[in-house]
Amino acid sequence: MVRAQQPDTLGTTLPDPADTLLRVDGLLVDSLTARELWHRADSATAPIGRTASSPLPAPFRPNPTRAVIYSAVFPGLGQIYNRKYWKLPIVYGGFMGFVYAITWNNKNYRDYSEAYLHIMTDDVNSPSTWHQSWQNFVPRNRDPKDYISNANFRSNLKSGKDYYRRYRDLSVILTVAWYFLCMADAYVDAQLFDFDISPDLSLHLTPTVTPLTNRSSAAFGLACSIHF
Repeated sequence: MVRAQQPDTLGTTLPDPADTLLRVDGLLVDSLTARELWHRADSATAPIGRTASSPLPAPFRPNPTRAVIYSAVFPGLGQIYNRKYWKLPIVYGGFMGFVYAITWNNKNYRDYSEAYLHIMTDDVNSPSTWHQSWQNFVPRNRDPKDYISNANFRSNLKSGKDYYRRYRDLSVILTVAWYFLCMADAYVDAQLFDFDISPDLSLHLTPTVTPLTNRSSAAFGLACSIHF
């Protein structure tokens, strides 16, 4: 009996389920090729912006010595270097106030000083040679002849001269002190720039009782505790 030849199932190559045909953009492509293309496209995409390998910028921390030097060169530069811009109106407002005080006191000092010098040197019997400087201090509608020999009037001129000279000198001293205070503020501000003040800082008051001892009796009070 002649038997028909049966197909050899062992030699038949089964298709790889992963190796199938896919339709991509109207074309039939092998699935392995498609996956490989998608993988390459995904891996080739670079992230936009800063890469993971780039270092983070260092946090700003001012140098106290540099802050003092800047403040010494020009008042206010130390505060600008420390990025404390809100202090600039205080710094320059203080200098403007002191400069105005120096100017105003010095002007009055010069007026009183000149008037006192002239009234002490003018000849009582020569009204035509009298200086106008001291006559400006004579009350209105009054005769200067009544004041040129007046001891109280001369004393008032001398007191005014000394008064405005004293406050002019004091204003100069305060201006110099304000200058060094701005330098000290720039230095301390730079030193404490990253000083951390805990938001948990709190004050607690709790009732307490002092126990009875051999030398004292029991007492009631309050216990104060600060948490930080």
